[in-house]
Amino acid sequence: MNIKPLGDRVLLKAEVAEEKTKGGLYIPQTAQEKTQTGVVTAIGESEEIQVKVGDKVMHDKYAGTAITVEGEDYLIVSSSDIIAIVE
Repeated sequence: MNIKPLGDRVLLKAEVAEEKTKGGLYIPQTAQEKTQTGVVTAIGESEEIQVKVGDKVMHDKYAGTAITVEGEDYLIVSSSDIIAIVE
């Protein structure tokens, strides 16, 4: 299935947060960081979008709409919900 976001929306492939520390301790989901990262897989056609396909970005934990396509987790967010590009 091919998903194309509309307007100023961006489709991100969600990255799973680390659940275990280097020392072997498990971190409950409620204690994990508030910001999340993902990789841009598709963008809408708005000229306001400042990211491109393949960029790794940070977004707010509760931003956007989570979807699952063919067993993969994605997130559709507004371009304004993207906090930074991770280089």
